[in-house]
Amino acid sequence: QVQLVESGGGLVQAGGSLRLSCAASGRAISSYTIAWFRQAPGKEREFVAAITWSGSSTSYTDSVKGRFIISRDNPKNTVDLQVNSLKPEDTAVYYCAARPFLTSSPPPRASAYTNWGQGTQVTVSS
Repeated sequence: QVQLVESGGGLVQAGGSLRLSCAASGRAISSYTIAWFRQAPGKEREFVAAITWSGSSTSYTDSVKGRFIISRDNPKNTVDLQVNSLKPEDTAVYYCAARPFLTSSPPPRASAYTNWGQGTQVTVSS
């Protein structure tokens, strides 16, 4: 089983940037498809971005395209999410999740991911 720990969240003004990091332990992250999800108060958890095991393919939800960038460093066992041009509606707890199947098309549904971190809070002030 892989364990995931997120970091990098914080309070930032609208238009600002953060770099979220997901560190894996227990197993090599290269064996997993990785995604980021977020959950705002009173809302369902939603897909943000995903990356294939090799990093050759990424996908994003429409609301973050052009602003967020997902990347991975398999030797370092980490997956990062660079979040730019932040908006108040980006405020949420951000989670990374792992799926132990190597696919060229990461699924955007939370139920497809078996391992989750504890989350990191991102708060964007207007």
